[in-house]
Formats: sequence, structure tokens, C-alpha cells
Amino acid sequence: MTTAEATTTPSLQRSKRFATIALIMAVVTWLMLMVVAKLIPEYVWLIHILMLGAEAGVVGGLADWYAITVLFRNPFGKMPIPKFMLDHTEIIPRNKARIAESMGRFVQENFLSPQVVEKSLQSTDISLAIGQWLAKAENNAQVTQVIQQTVPKIFEFVGQEQIGRFIQNNSVQWVRNTQINTLVSEMLRAVLENDFHQDVLQRGLDLAHEWVMSHPEETRQLTRTLFKELGVWKLAKGASWIGIDVQQRTIDSLVERVESMLADPQHPWRQKIEDMGHQLMLELADDESSASHRLNSTKDALLDSPQVLNFISGAVVILCDAIKADLLKPDSGIAQNLRVAIQQVGENIISNPAVRQLLNDRMSGIAVNLSDQYSEKVIRFISERIHEWDSREMIDKIENEVGGDLHMIRVNGVVVGAFIGLVLGIIRALVDLIL
Repeated sequence: MTTAEATTTPSLQRSKRFATIALIMAVVTWLMLMVVAKLIPEYVWLIHILMLGAEAGVVGGLADWYAITVLFRNPFGKMPIPKFMLDHTEIIPRNKARIAESMGRFVQENFLSPQVVEKSLQSTDISLAIGQWLAKAENNAQVTQVIQQTVPKIFEFVGQEQIGRFIQNNSVQWVRNTQINTLVSEMLRAVLENDFHQDVLQRGLDLAHEWVMSHPEETRQLTRTLFKELGVWKLAKGASWIGIDVQQRTIDSLVERVESMLADPQHPWRQKIEDMGHQLMLELADDESSASHRLNSTKDALLDSPQVLNFISGAVVILCDAIKADLLKPDSGIAQNLRVAIQQVGENIISNPAVRQLLNDRMSGIAVNLSDQYSEKVIRFISERIHEWDSREMIDKIENEVGGDLHMIRVNGVVVGAFIGLVLGIIRALVDLIL
């Protein structure tokens, strides 16, 4: 038990002091009224009314003091008292085991049961709240800052070589044991159904067109190399002798095709690419198709190559070094791009109800599954922790939390008791006067 836990809180001290003062005032008032009744007999009827109020206040205060005290301790100490009275003192310490079990069950039934978790999550759009939080500049900047500070420390602690070996020993083995045709098929499905391929194609065509137009010499060199590989370079060179620039015509034709595809979203070549994507998606969805066999065979061949494995390990080391070096810079490009990406994720979540519904369903399923698996362990932990508490520690914890309110009940007992006593005294006086 820590010192903070054992120390009585100021609010509890104030409540105790206030309650004690109220009880003492009631007792002193009662004693003074008895003396005044002897000194001023002509007003004894009034003094008796006031005395009855004081007596009731004392009784109420003492009764509430007793009731509150027996919750935590035995007010009689070593005094011999009847067993039925002794059995109803130190109520909380005596029932520690039952309280622990009841608290655990209460938490389980009202917070951690799969039904409660599912119902709570159904009425809450968690993904929208996450998206709104991520979309705020100060929040995504904070997340980025944490990542920027944490990742380099992780690399220093673990070591790039260890990360490389871990990836080689685990991730590579996972890939080896996985039929990736299904995974690739689902990725293609997601891309095609959300028209991501059109965005990628549009961006790719833009970049290709821009590069070709801004690098004419490099473009001619590429066509020259292509012609040589195809074995038509001599023919193209010969055509140039009669004034036909086959290279330039090829480049111009390519540029024209790219520009037409850029200008027309319904271009036949675009449709052809999309049809090919759909066909490949369907083929890869079939484990027995030739495309699936080729893909998995190629994957296995690559993973069986020591050169590929060494390349993966080396690439991981180089990549980790590059990431670490960039993140340590005040103007880190990775950090900036990451912040923008996080903001975009938040904005996309906000603007896409279908994605939010999917995320909510997934998170709800995970939460329900976790509550079903671990709620009993959480409850058992709570119960065991309370069982481990020393009785004194338990009393201090409870009394510091609710003791202030409990001792204010003593004040209310004095005040309410005195008021009821006055009312009863007035009623008795009226009855005596009438009869």
C-alpha cells in the first residue's frame, strides 16, 4: 500500500470534522436546554420542544455514526457485545470475498459481456470518430511525431540485421507456405471494383507523356535499343536514308496513343486493360488455373534462390538505414508524406460510408471476440486483486472514495433528526394544549 493510498484525503477529513462538530453542537444544545429549563421554568413548554429537537438530532447523528462506522470497523473494540451485534460490524472487511466476486461479475455483465460490447458498438460509429480525429491537423501531426521519434529508437534497439533475419525467417516462410494467387486475385478485385486502376493508369500515362516530351534524346535512345532488340534497327536506319525517320514516327505514334488515352476515359485500350485485369482476376481465383500455377511456381523459385534471400535481407538493412536517416531529419520527407497520408486516410474514412461500415463491422467483430475470450480473465484478475488487498488497505481505498459523502450523512442525520424532533415536539405541545 502506497503512502498516497493510506493517507486520508482532505475532503474526507473535512467531512469527518464537519460531522463531528454537528454532533457536538447537538449534544451541547441538548445539555444547555436542560439547564435553561431549570432556570426558566415559565418557558419550560417551549424549552421541551427545543430539547426534543436537540435529542432527536443527537440520536440521529449517533445512529448514522454507528451505521457508517460498522461498515468499516468494529466501534466497540474489545467490549463484550452480543454475537448478533458483533456479526454485523466490519461489514466490508468481512465480506471482502463476496464484494470481489460481485464487482467482477458487475463489470462482466455490464461492460465486458459480448452482448453488451456488440450493442454498444452498434450504436457508435467508431470509424467516423477515428476518421475525424485523424483528419485534424494537430492529431495527425502528433501521430506522425510519435512515429518519427519511435521508429529510429526501435531500429537502434533491435538492429537492422536482426530485422532482416526476422523477415527472412518468418515472412519469407509465410510467403512460401501461402498460395498467393488468391491474395493477388482479391487485390485485383479491390482495385477494379473501386476504380483504383483508372487512377493509377491516368497517373502513369501522365508521367509517361511528361517524360517523353521532356526527354527527347533519351526517348530516341530507348527506341533505338528497342529496335535493336527486335532486330529491326538496320531496317529503320535504312529507311532514314530515304527520308523516313522511323524512330520519330514511332515516338509520335506512341505519344498520340497516350494523348488519346488521356483524353478519353472510354478509350478501347483502357477497356482492353480493364478486361485483361478482370480475366486475370478470375484466373487467379482458380487454384488449378495455369496462371495460378505459374504465379506460385515463380514465387517458389524466387524464394529458393539464395541470391534472392540475400537480396531481401540486404534490401531490408538498406531500407531501414534510409528510413532511420530520413526520420532523424527535422524536415523528414517520410514524416511529411506520412502526415499527409494519415490525414487522407481520415478524410477518406469520413467521406466513404461503405468503408466506415466495413471497418465498424470488423472492429465490432474483433471486440466481441476479444470480450468473449478474455472477459473471464479480466474478471478473475479484478477479483484476485481485491482478494489480495489487505483489509486496512481496502477500507482506506473505499473510505477515501466515498467516505466524504458517508460522513455528510451524519450531518444530515443531526439536521433531519432535529427537524423531526421539533415537529414531533410541536405536535405533542398542540395535543397537550387542545386536550
